Order: sequence, then structure tokens, then C-alpha cells
Amino acid sequence: MRTYISIDMEGVAGVVHADHCRRGAADFELARHWMTAEANAAALGAFDAGAAHVLVNDSHGDMRNLLLDELDERVEILSGSLKPHSMVAGVDAGFDVALFVGYHAGAGTALAILDHTYAGRVAASVRINGRPFNEAGLNALVCGQHQTPVGLVTGDETTCIQSAELIDGIETVAVKRALSRYSAQSQHPKTARARIRAAATRVCRRAGELRPFVVDGPLLLETDCVTSAMADACELLPKTVRASARTLRYQAPDPATLLSVLRAWMLLGASTIPA
Repeated sequence: MRTYISIDMEGVAGVVHADHCRRGAADFELARHWMTAEANAAALGAFDAGAAHVLVNDSHGDMRNLLLDELDERVEILSGSLKPHSMVAGVDAGFDVALFVGYHAGAGTALAILDHTYAGRVAASVRINGRPFNEAGLNALVCGQHQTPVGLVTGDETTCIQSAELIDGIETVAVKRALSRYSAQSQHPKTARARIRAAATRVCRRAGELRPFVVDGPLLLETDCVTSAMADACELLPKTVRASARTLRYQAPDPATLLSVLRAWMLLGASTIPA
């Protein structure tokens, strides 16, 4: 069995503020340890279930957060940015199941720690065929294109509910409950890791029963930018349709193209933010 793990940071137990997630901030080094330990817990759960290969993709920020010496020596690690497929880079190599650990809710979600969708400073909301999508849903679509089902999402309680509504059949582990965007009641990190490891084992053992996440029909990507200046820049991408002052649309032929367009919009939009 081949297991794929995408690990983000905002949904890790104990993480509640941008100071945990931003390189150079006071709490960043501590949060890196927590993040690495949750990734390792998921990997150990996969190995407990008999996985022969586990790939861990560092999916937060500059994607150079994991402390590699603290990971089980059997894993392989993808790190650094930019990457093809970003948070699900490497999934096209073929995996039996994917696990999303430390994930967060989509932009504009209440009672969710550090909610955003790929670039919080640029995207106020992201929709596919009119339905709001978070990063778990977007990334699961790309996994589905490569016939890899997503079996687990971990993060705060709201993220888990939101992801389960999008992706049928997934298991979730809520490691904290948000009281606001910057406060949460969290499980102890050791407790969260034990639960993640156990869930990863359960999910990997039933990987053959899971089905890839697919959205039928054409994929209409819509993004509401934070400012009209960002939409001005994003409109430079060919085939982008400017639906309103801040709303962009793109008809994508497949999930990987959709994700690439979204990422290109985020980069273009960010170029309008003063340094």
C-alpha cells in the first residue's frame, strides 16, 4: 500500500495565531515541532496498517517547515516551493489513499482558526460550480483526478465538518474547537497525535473501500478577490473572465488546471499588495 500525506499547519493542535505559522515569528519554531509530530503520527498510523511507502508533502507557506530528523526514517518528504500541484504535489505518482493533516477551513468561515483558501490576503472566497470550496476539497479533486481517494482530514472542528460535507466517506479528527479566528480550545498535542495515528491506521486499512472525489460536469472556478486591484492583475491570465469588480471566473477542463489557475491568480493578486 502507498500512502500520501499532505500536512498543513493552521489545523495542528495548539496552533491559534499567525505568529505560530509565520517564519521568523516568536512561536513559529514551536509550531514546527507540533506540525512535524502530527505528520509523523499519520505516517506511523499508515505503517501500522501495512503501508510499504509513505510520502509526506510539506504543504504550509514556503513548504520548508518540517523538521526532517523528527520524522520516521521510513518516510519520504517533499519540501520547497513552487511545486506542481502545490499541496498535493507528487500525488500523480499513484497512491492508494491520501491523508490531509493540519488542515483549516475555507476563506470566510466563522469559528475557524486562520480560515483562508490558498492565499488569505487575496481570495475572500473560492467556489466551484457555485459551491464554496476549502483547500481540502480543492486538493481532493486533484487527488481524484489521479485516482487517489482522500480518507482523512484533521484540523479544527469546523474544518472537519466542512470537509466531511464536501468529501463523502472521509474520516475526520478534530483536534481543537475554535472560539474565534484566533482562539481555540485544543486537545493536548500528545492526545491529538494518538488520535491521528489511530485514525490513519483505520483509514489505510480500508483504503480499498474508498472512492476518489470527483465533481461531475465542467468545472467553473470563481474567486472573489479582496480588492479590485487584485482582480485587475488576475485578469491578465488568459481566459480569465471578469464577472464583477472583484469576481473572477475560469472554465477549467480538469482539477489540476483549475488548481494551477487559482494559484496563478493568487500570485498575480499578491503582486498588488504594497511591500
